[in-house]
Amino acid sequence: MTDGAAAPPRRYDTLELTRQGRRLTITLNRPDTLNAVNLRMHEELAEVFVEAAADPHSDVVVLTGAGRAFSAGGDLDHIAKNAANPDLFDEEVRLAKRIVFAMLDLDKPLIGRLNGHAVGLGATLALFCDVLFAAEHAKIGDSHVVVGLVAGDGGAAIWPQRVGLARAKEYLLTGELMPAAEAERIGLINHCVPADELDAAVDAFCDKLLAGAVGAIRRTKVLLNLELKRVVNTVMDAGIAYEALTVRSADHREGVRALQEKRKPRFGSSGDGES
Repeated sequence: MTDGAAAPPRRYDTLELTRQGRRLTITLNRPDTLNAVNLRMHEELAEVFVEAAADPHSDVVVLTGAGRAFSAGGDLDHIAKNAANPDLFDEEVRLAKRIVFAMLDLDKPLIGRLNGHAVGLGATLALFCDVLFAAEHAKIGDSHVVVGLVAGDGGAAIWPQRVGLARAKEYLLTGELMPAAEAERIGLINHCVPADELDAAVDAFCDKLLAGAVGAIRRTKVLLNLELKRVVNTVMDAGIAYEALTVRSADHREGVRALQEKRKPRFGSSGDGES
């Protein structure tokens, strides 16, 4: 596919967009916080995949992180603010659904480049990519329950689709992180490679896709995502509601305090509402 000269990608506050031929790379760009997701990044993530879908100058999209991590998940200050003011979460949670469906609606192949740990929402962003490459030192896991929350922003939908219900329950109920090699072994990610080989592996796969039949590749992805969209439609509204419930729990407030104080949490409530 050929076209005129590509305009420079849009500038974002928390994301960086770069071009390499007909490949568009989206980089989570808050390296000082390990690319933790604050409100502004939530807002921009809800927009960037829509922009990528409409971009006439790209056929493959790569999602990665700046610095040492892919994404550490939710920004702690942001999480603490929501815990103290749960109504803020109710407004923001709409963005989570927009992000997930924008990723699912993107008909171009979306390749995840896990340069480091992908935790919580970071893991969800990674797992909604189509094909995942991870550096062998990276770990991945959904840590919502570690701070007393339900994994309602997409984790409960995507993990069973990748590794089956039994393994999804094991990791979502404990919030444990797993090394990239184990994630590859159980099928959560596609490839675990040495860190110094990550770029070459991603480049080779993107080049393979770019040399293929663009229309057939896109429509094959659309077809494959039909069932995934059905599952996400079924699960996500309930997941968001349950997460909103646990945002108001004493256990969540204790989980946030424990993170702030760098200690183990002392959970005690049922998590069934405000207490």
